[in-house]
Amino acid sequence: MARRTWILSLMVGVALAAALAWGFMPRPLAVETALVQRGPLAVTLEEDGATRVRDRYAVAAPAAGFARRVDLEVGDPVRAGSVLARLDPLPAAVLDPRARAQARARVAAARAALDRAGRDRDAAAAEQALARTELARTRELFQGGVLAQDNLDQAETLARTAAARLAAARAARTAAGHDLEEAQAALGHSAAAAPGPAAETVAVVSPVDGRVLAVLHESEGPVAEGEPLLEVGDPDDLEVEVDVLSADAVGIAPGMPVAFARWGGDGDLEGRVRRVEPVGHTKISALGVEEQRVLVIVDPVGRPEAWARLGHGYRVEARFALHSLEDALLVPESALFRHAGGWAAYLARQGRARLVPVEVGLRSGLTAQVLSGLAAGDAVITHPGDDLADGVRVRQERP
Repeated sequence: MARRTWILSLMVGVALAAALAWGFMPRPLAVETALVQRGPLAVTLEEDGATRVRDRYAVAAPAAGFARRVDLEVGDPVRAGSVLARLDPLPAAVLDPRARAQARARVAAARAALDRAGRDRDAAAAEQALARTELARTRELFQGGVLAQDNLDQAETLARTAAARLAAARAARTAAGHDLEEAQAALGHSAAAAPGPAAETVAVVSPVDGRVLAVLHESEGPVAEGEPLLEVGDPDDLEVEVDVLSADAVGIAPGMPVAFARWGGDGDLEGRVRRVEPVGHTKISALGVEEQRVLVIVDPVGRPEAWARLGHGYRVEARFALHSLEDALLVPESALFRHAGGWAAYLARQGRARLVPVEVGLRSGLTAQVLSGLAAGDAVITHPGDDLADGVRVRQERP
């Protein structure tokens, strides 16, 4: 009996030890895998772009004036030389009681100056008459031999001087008359007076055939010289500007084909790079990161009826084909990670993870070209976690 109890206890202990060993035994990690395979690889760059009229003309006021209301609206057609806006002279200032009193005083002062100039002119005329009489008398006495040549020369000089003083007095009276007109104009013209027809207007005309792209000054009001009034251009002559990172712009060259998607219609539109601008600019991304970006200018090609549906400032999504391979060994980029200064991946082989160094070529964002380290048909572990290591038992959830 004691022997049987001992054997039973031993069996229970062995079973308990086996259960504990099985419970604490490391279990295989569940991993997702993907197959390395051959196929085509296209490396593309996708960025947002916007259409714009190739040649835009900002029409500005040629002189300071009072702009009439612009009746044109965005999209209205215009012809070269057609009137876009009209400028009237600026209205006079409003005279308050103090300014009006000062203007009246200036009119009175100008009238007094005119009266004085008239009297000076009369005095100069009398002096000239006297000088002429003296000259005639002196000339008769000189011819009779009574006076010498010096007396005649002196009389002639006095006559010329009197004539010059009379001319100056007449000019001074004319100037005083103009000063009076100026003072009367300042007193008589005020913005508070009833407005009359403008003496002259300036017509602002369109430089080209096209359409109105923007009305920058619609309501009537004063404008300064050079102030923009409208913007015109030909919306049928479009180009596309694409803002790319400067590091990506290095791989873009003139003549490179571009596909435009999500423009609002069916299919993709085609374009070709015309220019990569040599000057970059700083831009803050949506995440607050400071980036250096470059504008790439693309010319539309093909499907003119589709491009005709777009206008100035329409959004498009540009896709640049940077590189293309017809046959390459491909691996998902989710299987790659940095290791020992290079790239590596885990193979799922015979139930265990095997770390292998990988040499990577072109990358498209989803797949990468494998130059060495893997072969077609290998099962690589995608999205490897920190708990995965070389030799760890794994269980493939998806072969």
